[in-house]
Amino acid sequence: MEDVLEPALPICDPHHHLWDHPGRRYLLDELLADTGSGHDVRSTVFVECLSMYRAAGPVALRPVGETEFVNGIAAMSASGRYGSTRVAAGIVSFADLTLGEEAGRVLDAHLAASPRFRGIRHAAGWDASEAVRNSHTNPPPGLLGDPRFRRGFAELARRRLTFDAWCYHPQLGEVTDLARAFPDTTIVLDHFGGPLGIGPYRGRRAEVFAGWRGAIRALAECRNVVAKLGGLVMPLNGFDFHKRAIDCFGVERCMFESNFRVDKFSASYRVLWNSFKRIAAAFSKDEKAALFHDTAARVYGVRPIEYP
Repeated sequence: MEDVLEPALPICDPHHHLWDHPGRRYLLDELLADTGSGHDVRSTVFVECLSMYRAAGPVALRPVGETEFVNGIAAMSASGRYGSTRVAAGIVSFADLTLGEEAGRVLDAHLAASPRFRGIRHAAGWDASEAVRNSHTNPPPGLLGDPRFRRGFAELARRRLTFDAWCYHPQLGEVTDLARAFPDTTIVLDHFGGPLGIGPYRGRRAEVFAGWRGAIRALAECRNVVAKLGGLVMPLNGFDFHKRAIDCFGVERCMFESNFRVDKFSASYRVLWNSFKRIAAAFSKDEKAALFHDTAARVYGVRPIEYP
């Protein structure tokens, strides 16, 4: 087992999941086994993954069950009985923004369910190729530009909530258009903007990279957009996505993420964060603080919970 690099460097992990599926359990104990592997993980942010939706009641409100579920785990962590890491200090859940203005009612229900609720992700990953699996929300093409979606999206800024954007690289222009239309809403780009290397994109690395690079540069001009660096075991992808993203967005708008348990299939938590630390080795102390902790904590409002 390799040694932990810079073990005293504070980390806020802004992207992980929790679930209890048949044969696939990843709850508090499993997450803490990973975060406790040697790095100084101070806090985490949960991101939606279809966990524990309500079994009954209005369909639009069923995703609120995920916030209720995660808030319970966060409360367990906040008790201090499970160590110093504040698990799910921020919660990103799901609301169907194609409900238009009615999405506001769902957002209010999430807010009522947890003081840790910070925003939503309505995944938009879509590609015409059957070789590319579309997002778990089964989005249609052009979701981010749909008028109903945008009416729902407008409800986020009214509540100072964030939006996690998960799409594939050919869709990055749609994220840019959305960001320009809603400059008062913070948009967090997940997983580098999903560069594809399968199906019709296989064997076209140079072309994919060139298209991704141009789209990322345009997106980075939107000051309301920040980027998550992870989800691809990036030191192995061969495209230097991490270097390009940091160059475009700057450390104050970038944050490393684990995407666990998904990325655990490729690397352990210890190895993954060591790889991030190797990437950031040449950065200053303040720049590292931003990349590993401060940007994520600021964007997701990770702060001590004040109890009455």
